[in-house]
Amino acid sequence: MEKLKKDHQLTLSVSPHVRSEETTSRIMWSVSASLLPATVMGAYFFGPKAVLNVALCIIASILSEFLYQKGTDRKITVNDGSAFLTGLLLGLNLPPTVPFYIPIVGSVVAVVITKQLFGGLGYNVFNPALIGRAFLLISFPKLMTIWAEPTAAFIKLDAKTTATPLGILKEEGVAKLLEMFGDNSNLYLQLLSGHRAGSIGETSAIALLLGAAFLFYRGYITWHIPVSFLGTAGLMAWAFGAKGAFFAGDPIVHLLSGGMLLGAFFMATDYVTCPSVKAGQILFGAGCGFLTMLIRLKGGYPEGVMFAILIMNCFSPLIDRGFKTKVFGAKKEVKK
Repeated sequence: MEKLKKDHQLTLSVSPHVRSEETTSRIMWSVSASLLPATVMGAYFFGPKAVLNVALCIIASILSEFLYQKGTDRKITVNDGSAFLTGLLLGLNLPPTVPFYIPIVGSVVAVVITKQLFGGLGYNVFNPALIGRAFLLISFPKLMTIWAEPTAAFIKLDAKTTATPLGILKEEGVAKLLEMFGDNSNLYLQLLSGHRAGSIGETSAIALLLGAAFLFYRGYITWHIPVSFLGTAGLMAWAFGAKGAFFAGDPIVHLLSGGMLLGAFFMATDYVTCPSVKAGQILFGAGCGFLTMLIRLKGGYPEGVMFAILIMNCFSPLIDRGFKTKVFGAKKEVKK
């Protein structure tokens, strides 16, 4: 009888009681796999130097996490894939021709300062890869704004430099952009394929959309942040994107240019730094889209995705608190 009671004891724990085969490690490696098309296209367009920079980011991120955890007697967690993903995202956010020390410095800042000093995975307030890139942009502004012409790295070692579509749009307007790319259809085609200057992993919209489709299929991301992000940005681009006229801008150019797709699908949706409540995620995404276009149209930088996501990361806890669900059966307190 005692044995029967022991075998049938129930374990009581705090809800919710949800079981899933998904683990942190599986999710991290799956997200890294979803970025493979963008990585391959970046290597195709920008050549061996781009591959080397991405590899340096990944290696430096893994080593930084391992050495920090080893030196502080913490559990070694490099196998969970989070350091690999941070390095990959940082690498894809870098210009193709930066010197070798840039990826190393950025990776150390991203992993050690942004993640490990805050307590490790799950405790960081800001997206580590974006903080790494922001630090590099502030510390090495000239090196971080030199863009290589696509495919030049395969033709000769010294790649030609050129401006990004957003840079041209910011400085010279849409007329110059169309002059360089031809008509609208050819411009859209180049933006979709990735045959343009930009960061290593942000140029090919098709590759990024393929990766995003995989994440949606696996259920790792939902529509709330990407749709509100891109929808708000597209609406603002259409309403205010043309100089001297309202509702005459080209939202497609803005949505397919710069880090818009990479940010909306792969960085703003980071589990740790975005709100967990669905309604809050819509507000978070809309805020990212609004700030991105505010910076692009009125700020000093041609791009605003990185700054927009980091700013909204600050508001994630507040958004979650404001949209928290009511406890079932709880009565609202009446103020006396």
